Amino acid sequence: MRFDRDTRGEWIVDPDDFARKLGVTTQQLKGAMMLGLVQTRIEMRRGADRGRSRVMVQCREAAWQGLFDRAGCLIHECRLSPDRLPGNTVH
Repeated sequence: MRFDRDTRGEWIVDPDDFARKLGVTTQQLKGAMMLGLVQTRIEMRRGADRGRSRVMVQCREAAWQGLFDRAGCLIHECRLSPDRLPGNTVH
């Protein structure tokens, strides 16, 4: 999986890939997005992880986290239980 950025620096994600990561269908993911039920958090890492980004996404009862290098390539990922997200909320 790879994330790219548009001309404004915003992340661009393939919804089919992302739906698979969350364990939902693309149609379910797109529907949840239209209803405002998908929350994301992107953290730019510091220190030894400088240049990397941690991305967390929650869609209803599914949650996923990935660590990306500065080129946008996924280097680590895991599925999360929504109740184990930092602060129990993803923004």
